[in-house]
Amino acid sequence: MIRTLIVDDEPLARRAIRAPLDLQPDVEVIGEAGHGAAAIAAIEALRPDLIFLDVQMPEMTGFDVIETIGVDAMPLIVFVTAFDAYALRAFEAEAFDYLLKPFDDLRFGRVLDRVRRQLAAKDAHGDRLRSMLRTLGEAPKLVVRSHGSVRLVRLDEIDWIAAAGDYAEVHCNGRALLLGESMAALERSLPQEAFARIHRSAIVRLDRVAEIRSGAHGDGVLRLACGTELRFSRRYRQAIDAYLGR
Repeated sequence: MIRTLIVDDEPLARRAIRAPLDLQPDVEVIGEAGHGAAAIAAIEALRPDLIFLDVQMPEMTGFDVIETIGVDAMPLIVFVTAFDAYALRAFEAEAFDYLLKPFDDLRFGRVLDRVRRQLAAKDAHGDRLRSMLRTLGEAPKLVVRSHGSVRLVRLDEIDWIAAAGDYAEVHCNGRALLLGESMAALERSLPQEAFARIHRSAIVRLDRVAEIRSGAHGDGVLRLACGTELRFSRRYRQAIDAYLGR
């Protein structure tokens, strides 16, 4: 099922999107939001696969929602607006598609077909990554290509992983190795009981955390057993608290 969130400040506009979605056997509308703050809360709580996102909303625009959540953490975005002037900015914000109001059934159907193909390709990629992470025995490994060589890195050797553009930088045993995967793909595929994303640009192995220093706004700093200090953001604090049993 394609778990879908609808965000628009106009109830009639939300109904116009929901009506054709309710007819799709492979789509589940898991929520609606009428403003940006509610959209952010719903995205973080529900983790949808797809979001139909209005551009113009009071107090917080659709672009503000993306900036707050972070592009890497957003689901597939289909912007919905009555103004084509936002098209360029929408695709700069890595929107998947762009619906102009009023839209017809044919255009809406084409968008859904593109979404299905994209999610199918994403699932296939995830399956390949998960198979890469698995191996026989008790020590799953990452396959890391670095400087023309291929290394098998045990997951229990990894201290932390940092974003490095379109790549991820795996830190283990004092080394830093580049991996050709996005942080979002790694977050989905690494075992959640062992790893947690603590920032848009960092994933840590939880049993490497030696000290937590909390800030005044729910953020703070983690010190790892290797001595590295990493900032964590309020948005990802829940994973740390869960590990600590709070």
